[in-house]
Amino acid sequence: MISWAFIFEAPETDPSTDRFVIDRGGVRSTIVAVPEQSAVIQVAVDLVRDGVQFIELCGGFEPSWAGKVIEATGGSVPVGCVGYAGGASVSKLAAIFSAEG
Repeated sequence: MISWAFIFEAPETDPSTDRFVIDRGGVRSTIVAVPEQSAVIQVAVDLVRDGVQFIELCGGFEPSWAGKVIEATGGSVPVGCVGYAGGASVSKLAAIFSAEG
């Protein structure tokens, strides 16, 4: 079985309950919300302990967090970062979040 996780940031979430697991066709996908970027470390460590084989971080995470997750998990799993294509996408994303603030 392949087991992987996608972690994203959403205010006022609780990673222990704000998660969704899809377990089909030999692949377990775990999607987890964290309330702030710093919470990704403990969540990642717990996920790896529970058997997750690789982790992807939402594009909303600052790139430095991938390195911090790799360090915290002892480099035992690959860690990827979702990215946004080009400056136009980044500025549109920033506009969405600035409108919410």
